[in-house]
Amino acid sequence: MIKKLTGLQPGVLSITRIVMGFIAFSFGTAKIFHFHAGEFMPAFGSPEWVAGLIELTVGLCFLIGVFTRLSAFILSGLMAAAYFTAHLPVSFSPRKTAVTPPPVGVLFFFTLLLRAAAQQVSTLCCLNSQTAN
Repeated sequence: MIKKLTGLQPGVLSITRIVMGFIAFSFGTAKIFHFHAGEFMPAFGSPEWVAGLIELTVGLCFLIGVFTRLSAFILSGLMAAAYFTAHLPVSFSPRKTAVTPPPVGVLFFFTLLLRAAAQQVSTLCCLNSQTAN
């Protein structure tokens, strides 16, 4: 059972990365290009507009798989900042202020970042143990 699930891991991670990258990219297109933006249209140069520009560019990088570790770090920080500056002053629960809760995105991108860091550390430990022998 574990071997079957381990074999599915790369595909599931890729699908999850693509979906989350598309979500971040779509939020960026809504803020920058007003594509399906609804009533929320930030002014040019406002902090919300800059956040949309970051979501657009970094979300696209994350979607296509370029600089995924750096993209996950930037997007998790952006979502944490959005939660503390925009959602928390209104209500502790982001459900009252947003359609998609930012903490879910923060946890997702931070988890990917931790997973990538753990892989790097384990790779370095293996290399150090091989060179010591």
